[in-house]
Amino acid sequence: MQNAHNGEKKKVEGRFSSELFGWGESLMTVLIFFVVVFTFFVRLIGVDGSSMYPTLQDRNIMLVSNLFYTPEKGDIVVLNKQGFWNDQPIVKRVIATGGDTIDIDEVTGDVLVNGEVLDELYIAEKINTLEKMGDLTYPQTVPEGCLFVMGDNRNGSTDSRWSDLGMVDERYVLGHVLSVVFPFSSFGSVA
Repeated sequence: MQNAHNGEKKKVEGRFSSELFGWGESLMTVLIFFVVVFTFFVRLIGVDGSSMYPTLQDRNIMLVSNLFYTPEKGDIVVLNKQGFWNDQPIVKRVIATGGDTIDIDEVTGDVLVNGEVLDELYIAEKINTLEKMGDLTYPQTVPEGCLFVMGDNRNGSTDSRWSDLGMVDERYVLGHVLSVVFPFSSFGSVA
């Protein structure tokens, strides 16, 4: 009788360790999956500041990808230019790409690309032409392989209007913003 009881106990212990091993194996698989995804396909990057207000808020966490990506006008990108902004990644909107001519109307603050005024529903306000034109002269033609980027908060953004950043080499782009993931109240894609 004692032998039957011991055999039953060993079966239960064996089943328990087998289940524990199964859970551990599943957890390890999920962990490896997330490491691969966040190493090669997407990144989580936080917003620091208000240069992209109202589209992005300070401390938003964004999902960013560079997989099969070529920058296009209107995209929100994360870039990192050595020597700019303490070598920290910054978030800006692509206004013009290689070969485009960028101009800023000194009276109205309108931004023009290839002679056409941009319809910018996403900006906080137009450029304050007395203080925020930057140190470049206009019009400017964007060199091939480069981007002209601006923050949506035009009067609170240091961007391509200033020679410190200037035209940005496409190789500095870490990726484009797919969506905001935190806070959950802001969860969703950005435009």
